[in-house]
Amino acid sequence: MGEDTDAPPTLNHRGFLPDHNYVTEADIISTVEFNHTGELLATGDKGGRVVIFQREPESKCEPFSQGEYNVYSTFQSHEPEFDYLKSLEIEEKINKIRWLPQQNAAHFLLSTNDKTIKLWKVSERDKRPEGYNLKDEEGRIKDLSTVTSLQVPVLMPMDLMVEVSPRRVFANAHTYHVNSISVNSDYQTYMSADDLRINLWHLDITDRSFNIVDIKPANMEDLTEVITAAEFHPHHCNLFVYSSSKGTLRLCDMREAALCDKHSKLFEEPEDPSARSFFSEIISSVSDVKFSHSGRYLLTRDYLTAKVWDLNMESKPLETYQVHDYLRSKLCSLYENDCIFDKFECAWNGSDSVIMTGAYNNFFRMFDRNTKRDVTLEASRESSKPRAVLKPRRVCAAGGKRRKDDISVDSLDFTKKILHTAWHPTENIIAIAATNNLYIFQDKLNSELH
Repeated sequence: MGEDTDAPPTLNHRGFLPDHNYVTEADIISTVEFNHTGELLATGDKGGRVVIFQREPESKCEPFSQGEYNVYSTFQSHEPEFDYLKSLEIEEKINKIRWLPQQNAAHFLLSTNDKTIKLWKVSERDKRPEGYNLKDEEGRIKDLSTVTSLQVPVLMPMDLMVEVSPRRVFANAHTYHVNSISVNSDYQTYMSADDLRINLWHLDITDRSFNIVDIKPANMEDLTEVITAAEFHPHHCNLFVYSSSKGTLRLCDMREAALCDKHSKLFEEPEDPSARSFFSEIISSVSDVKFSHSGRYLLTRDYLTAKVWDLNMESKPLETYQVHDYLRSKLCSLYENDCIFDKFECAWNGSDSVIMTGAYNNFFRMFDRNTKRDVTLEASRESSKPRAVLKPRRVCAAGGKRRKDDISVDSLDFTKKILHTAWHPTENIIAIAATNNLYIFQDKLNSELH
């Protein structure tokens, strides 16, 4: 699966050569998202910035080469704020970015921090008006007594300029931290989820939203679970799913009731009593949920596994993939250093035949659902040399027989983690966020990863 994957040279997510020895907290990438065509790729970071990359056209000299991604625009999406009523700082960190389907020449995207969601317009300008009657060339109002004749302003060519402007600000609707936003298939509404509530918004209305899920108990001491992720169905605008810290998935239908506290389907895997431990509930918490492009399946990620669920089968997952089962013996130390609470994301390829998710030591995993083959690859400086071929890596469990080039589980670097990944909607191009670096890998044969 990995032998046919090569990598263009990598820059950090702001387009500068990365300094591998020094990483500022603000530069750490916190989300990655392709738009619906895959021509644009957006990243958000802990400093509140959004960087958009654009795919370059294919080279005429090399018609079979794929265009590489270069920085298209960078803007400050969120600033740090302070809630004076609660005496709390609101971080500028971008939690999620979601693109809206393109309707005209401009692009639109939603970005959110812990509290506030913003709608941004990204547009290009390559002409400027000249020959105003009432303004001079510098934009100053002329003395009307000097205007003796009228002229028709004309549009003159200029260097291409990318303009990013805020169109809507959706604020003051979440008491708890926003963990998910998802655009509906009707392209008019979207939802935002925090730890205890999910709100439904209209893209044109900023001063009110409708609460569609509320799991907050009357007494907070009775709280047993929180919402961890939520997403709309890709084709049915009335369906959405949300995951919980207890490892359950709830599919809800907005046609049934205005408040969807009663789910239509509950997806839950029975727990094996013999395998229960102090860490069972922590590692079963779902950190991400994604509908397949077909809408038939759900992909979830918990701490040790990735699971594929069939919407027609609630009793157990259709497929379970071990992401890094060799860490099972390390859970105690991972709990002590807080790594056990890391939230890994997951992604489908365009045909729903391969899934991808991250791991530690800058490793990421791919699983082919048809052949049941899997591979571990590494996002590193060595693999980011131009046209370098990614070599499969293998981690040797503690006490296991070690082969040449195997990596011992004791030598894994838990500070290097791939939490955020994205897959091009139609092609075998993947984006991997590794701390402050964005790696883009592509299949050089332009065929299915296998």
